[in-house]
Amino acid sequence: MLRRVVRQSKFRHVFGQAVRNDQCYDDIRVSRVTWDSSFCAVNPKFVAIIIEASGGGAFLVLPLQKTGRIDKVYPTVCGHTGPVLDIDWCPHNDLVIASGSEDCTVMVWQIPENGLENPLSDPVVVLEGHSKRVGIVSWHPTARNVLLSAGCDNQIIIWNVGTGEAMINLEDMHPDVIFSVSWSRNGSLLCTACKDKKVRVIDPRKKKIVTEKDKAHEGARPMRAIFLADGNIFTTGFSRMSERQLALWKSDNMDEPICVQEMDTSNGVLLPFYDPDTNVVYLCGKGDSSIRYFEITDEAPFVHYLNTFSTKEPQRGMGYMPKRGLDVNKCEIARFYKLHERKCEPIIMTVPRKSDLFQDDLYPDTAGPDPALEAEEWFAGKNGGPILISLKDGYVSTKNRDLKVVKTNVLETKPATKAEHSISTVQKHASPQPSVKMEDKLEEVLREFKSLRDRVILQDRRIARLEEQVAKVAM
Repeated sequence: MLRRVVRQSKFRHVFGQAVRNDQCYDDIRVSRVTWDSSFCAVNPKFVAIIIEASGGGAFLVLPLQKTGRIDKVYPTVCGHTGPVLDIDWCPHNDLVIASGSEDCTVMVWQIPENGLENPLSDPVVVLEGHSKRVGIVSWHPTARNVLLSAGCDNQIIIWNVGTGEAMINLEDMHPDVIFSVSWSRNGSLLCTACKDKKVRVIDPRKKKIVTEKDKAHEGARPMRAIFLADGNIFTTGFSRMSERQLALWKSDNMDEPICVQEMDTSNGVLLPFYDPDTNVVYLCGKGDSSIRYFEITDEAPFVHYLNTFSTKEPQRGMGYMPKRGLDVNKCEIARFYKLHERKCEPIIMTVPRKSDLFQDDLYPDTAGPDPALEAEEWFAGKNGGPILISLKDGYVSTKNRDLKVVKTNVLETKPATKAEHSISTVQKHASPQPSVKMEDKLEEVLREFKSLRDRVILQDRRIARLEEQVAKVAM
């Protein structure tokens, strides 16, 4: 590959460094399930890792500071009846995580502020709608409580988690398995890569394909496609000769790529991690022992190779820390959580600078934790870009709100002000329509009934599984 070492770029000298052994998370049995997801999700509070679990599916949720050896009896999140395939932290609440599983369900969990003290088997909400295993879960980047799931039934469902309802079902667009789904910067469009070798740009609310490209990569191995901040699309895949490729496309006209680069002949699927603030893409191959990184610009060759971070051990999966979780005082521009067979190793990417002052060219304002829209606004057709925050004094986590079970929103995370509370109380007392109250009460009872019924179904499944295990032992 052509390496341009003379081009001016502040990211030319970015270097990666693995942390010391005592800062790793040891003795973790990372999942062996054959699925090309990252198996790891990170936010400024926790690292979550999908693990091997007998009799169902589970994942660990560890506070970032809980490094060292992890006890075998450390509590897990263990409500799924089949292996967990994908997990994703909510960008608007650091205590909320979604998981997709082979048991065809999506579950949303509330993690206690200080981490788990007991196994967590009761999700806040169970989302049932897929007929085959759910391999992808992804939160909307700017709208509160909007969650996407994609299953091996070749359909994409977009949920309003607050009410537990499937609001949008895209079921006739993909004839084969969906390899990846990516939201655009403001969440108005989706970009998907499918086993039929097509990359599609979809408007989910209009349920229509905006544009598509057949044979974006001609090889038979899985592709990945992600949206960039400027609306272009970055893809990774394989050539007809099984060489790994990366490509850049215009989303409004995908007839010809802006550029295509061949990389190597390794057979691991390339997982792309993108930083919209710096326009740097990090490529982590499953089974590789390296992370390659590239800067994307407006000048040819458009995708500029920067460097490679290499280690001896191959990676089973990878977690990527959001920008607000980085240490700006050390000029850290990315942090990865590399999964080995039995441990998780943080890797820090740094731009070398002599000054200790805040480097505002490295840290433009980044997406903060506040949503720009409510779920109902987004489903009604409204769009909103991410609400940006400055990292100049470092990101200080606000106290995460509990998930409140209220009739309009299970995952309500916006506490009502005293003024709003007193107004609503006055309105309640002044309401001259008892029939509306009765309807609301009925709605509330029905919702509670559905929640209990979902829980009973789950418990029945677990009882049946345990009976089978008892029968086997008895034999």
